Amino acid sequence: MSAITEQPPSIPLATPPAERPKRRISGALWLIVPGLVILAFSYLAPMIWVARMAFNRFIGGGGIEITFSFDSFAEVFTDPYYLRVAGTTLALGCWVAVLTVLVAYPLALFLARTTSKYKGLLTMFAIAPMLVSSVARTYGWMVVLGNQGLINTVLSGLGLTDRPVQLSNNFTGVVIALVQIFLPYAVLAMSSGFGRLDNNLEQAAASLGANRITRFFRITLPLTLPGVLTAALLVFVLTISAYVTPRLIGGGRVFVLAAEIYDQATNQLNWPLAAALSMVLIIIFGAAISIYQVLQKRVEKRMSGL
Repeated sequence: MSAITEQPPSIPLATPPAERPKRRISGALWLIVPGLVILAFSYLAPMIWVARMAFNRFIGGGGIEITFSFDSFAEVFTDPYYLRVAGTTLALGCWVAVLTVLVAYPLALFLARTTSKYKGLLTMFAIAPMLVSSVARTYGWMVVLGNQGLINTVLSGLGLTDRPVQLSNNFTGVVIALVQIFLPYAVLAMSSGFGRLDNNLEQAAASLGANRITRFFRITLPLTLPGVLTAALLVFVLTISAYVTPRLIGGGRVFVLAAEIYDQATNQLNWPLAAALSMVLIIIFGAAISIYQVLQKRVEKRMSGL
């Protein structure tokens, strides 16, 4: 008789591990669909409309010819006035970003390191200016920086100046006001980006003989650079899109893209030119984000090599 071999009962195979992430990813995609739809209607669609409007032609008196023309872009990139406005906007963004980061860094570093039971209260005081309208703060700076304002009154009373120091209706006054207005944003961005900061590393470096300056430049600053870059990008973007403060503090002498876009769209009714200027502002946004990503990758690469 031939031997009878019994086959082991078949066991159902488990789902291959490679297929499980696909199901999870597809499920996650459904979760972000509502957000994508909202962004498409609230952001993408208006941006497409603005981009299309930039290629129309302005025929005067508020009339717009529906066509495909580069006249508005040619006017923006060939007219010295608009080039100067773009340059002023870019310079304003860089100055305010750098100065705001320098002022906010010690405060954010203190809030990140402190173990005081009043840390929450101190953080609230740091961001309290955000509770006041930027318009109100701008009018406050107009009072402080004016020729008869607080600063000039103090300087004159101390005998340090014989005539008022021009701090308003110019580029300097706009920079001062915007630094104070965007300071809380920089503090919040830095505080959230200081997660890698570890006091144990500094203590270890101190035990090896490193002084405070060496510890700061070799450990503290590299660990906090991601937060610094994030704060700088945020302040730069907010600055180049600011309208109220440059218009009021500048006194009509500081021309920026946001104010020019408003004037062309509402006063001149030249929507194609306003749309073209808006596209220039978006290009500056994109360039700033690209530079930020490059610097962020370099910082991450350097940190991974430490």
